[in-house]
Amino acid sequence: MVLHIVDHPLLHDLMTRLRDRETSSDDFRALTYRASTFLIAEATRDLPTREVPVATPLEATTGRRIATRVVAVPVLRAGIGMLQAFVDLVPGTEVGYFGLERDEETAVARRYYEKVPKELGGAVVFLLDPMLATGGSAAMAVEGLLARGAKDVRLVAIVAAPEGVDLLLKRTNGTSIFVAALDRGLNERKYILPGLGDFGDRLYGT
Repeated sequence: MVLHIVDHPLLHDLMTRLRDRETSSDDFRALTYRASTFLIAEATRDLPTREVPVATPLEATTGRRIATRVVAVPVLRAGIGMLQAFVDLVPGTEVGYFGLERDEETAVARRYYEKVPKELGGAVVFLLDPMLATGGSAAMAVEGLLARGAKDVRLVAIVAAPEGVDLLLKRTNGTSIFVAALDRGLNERKYILPGLGDFGDRLYGT
């Protein structure tokens, strides 16, 4: 597993506004889209490409196109906030979904819905889950994807806690993590500190 902390001044600015408790849900959604674009661009940096001919208005030349299947799997519900940025940025994206819910008392995740494309072995699979807190739900989702044949699974998150990174390291192998920030740790309720609150609630105003 490799942890990639995406370092860019514009992303730092976006993160500051995402963390601000005064940011409205409308603004939070727009900021999530923009922050996700930075993270997705980094997470897809090494996708294979193939050379193809192309005719410009002036002459024939060659270009490069993505040469692998790409699957995006948002974790419901907060991961939906990152999906539009992914499909806008990556042509031909196939989409699946994992429904995971964390028990507020135990912080243990349970899977209540799963729908992903078939034959994942030849695809690069991107799990979209903005908050990597305890790591339990992310590990469950990665394990589910591996069980369905995925070989290359990458987690794209916005904020992570060291505890979540450590758990994912123990339970999965070869999963790369792309985040905008690695925060200090978890509080007694298993929320990330300093974090940005409950991502789904802030995204949807609930």
